[in-house]
Amino acid sequence: MFYDYAKVNVQGGNGGNGIVAFRREKYVPKGGPAGGDGGDGGSIILRADEGLRTLIDFRYQTHYKGERGLHGQGSKQHGKGGKDIILRVPVGTLVRDAANNRLLADLRVQGQEVVVAKGGRGGRGNARFVNSIHRAPAYAENGEPGEERWITLELKLLADVGLVGFPNVGKSTLIAQVSAARPKIANYPFTTLEPNLGVVRVDAAHSFVLADVPGLVSGAAEGAGLGHRFLRHVERCRVLVHVVDASGLEGRDPVEDIRAIQHELEAYAPKLARKKAVIFANKTDLLSEEDKAAVLSAIEAAFPDLPLFAGSAATGEGSQALVYALKDLLEALPPVSEEEEEEAAPVIPEPAQRPFWVEAHEGNVWAVVGPEIDGLVQRTQFERDEGVERFMGILDGMGVEKALRKAGIQEGDTVIIGPMEFDYFE
Repeated sequence: MFYDYAKVNVQGGNGGNGIVAFRREKYVPKGGPAGGDGGDGGSIILRADEGLRTLIDFRYQTHYKGERGLHGQGSKQHGKGGKDIILRVPVGTLVRDAANNRLLADLRVQGQEVVVAKGGRGGRGNARFVNSIHRAPAYAENGEPGEERWITLELKLLADVGLVGFPNVGKSTLIAQVSAARPKIANYPFTTLEPNLGVVRVDAAHSFVLADVPGLVSGAAEGAGLGHRFLRHVERCRVLVHVVDASGLEGRDPVEDIRAIQHELEAYAPKLARKKAVIFANKTDLLSEEDKAAVLSAIEAAFPDLPLFAGSAATGEGSQALVYALKDLLEALPPVSEEEEEEAAPVIPEPAQRPFWVEAHEGNVWAVVGPEIDGLVQRTQFERDEGVERFMGILDGMGVEKALRKAGIQEGDTVIIGPMEFDYFE
């Protein structure tokens, strides 16, 4: 099955705790601090892999967590870091933060990687805190928790040329005719329910990738049918081929079909309507010469700026002329790196992060919160008196008391900082 969208939860491994330890060897009566650091937690990494064509692996597993770092040990032995988890995704995958739709990465190159959940930093052991004043510190740090978030994975196939058109006009037959792709082909609408890729080899020195995008329907840009899923794969095609049924045997009007497809492309993303495009009038072998001339004349009159090719995907008539024209058109286009960057999806800006702030609560209660406070609380080993003393010293250096006074705290009010709750006195 072809899956081009997934939502997964990723969490980096927690960092290991630092340890309080002292040297206790024989004949070393005053051994100094020897507590080792905890290891860093493992991260969650996405890696682009050309061998994958679908996100089906993420259908069956939606939660991934990195390995925790080991705790530090005595004799200054540091804990081992947790192993990273590397998740393979197809080339062409967009990675977004599910909370705010922020684009985290666009994995377009084989082997390209992005860290989506960083492992927590390991806590420092007491050997790290030795200085000229504190010769024998009896405190260490806990490891920090790993990052956690929900992310969305959205696959957009990377192809040079995309075939677009209504169902049952012959797109699958055409890609089978000019490439080694073997899509399912039958004479009923929506035979193709997933995109197909084929490599078209023009000659020994030239080839390009052709995508058979499943048939669109009117209203596809608003999500009718499977419109959004199909249109997504058109965005990265450099050239589009409008495949139309010129025979009219099924009541289709090729001119109206092209206009309808152009409307859907414009409605979904205006840049799609500006892409280079050609027209392939298919099934002309089913027409008399007179009817064929009339149909082609009507198409040329309606779309004078679009090169027109005619033939039969079933017999191969006209397919080689189309292939050589597409090769020339691709060579005339600027390199991919110079093409217009795709329009970014709406992003909810992240609020500016302050180190901490003071919140007033009912009953003369004040809470000091913020990212730096959270990190400090996580690292502090409150079961040790020395750890609490260091915690309070850092708060003083951060200007917490000054912020409380500015907020209007009075003597006797209650202050909550992390797990600590105490009465305030100057």
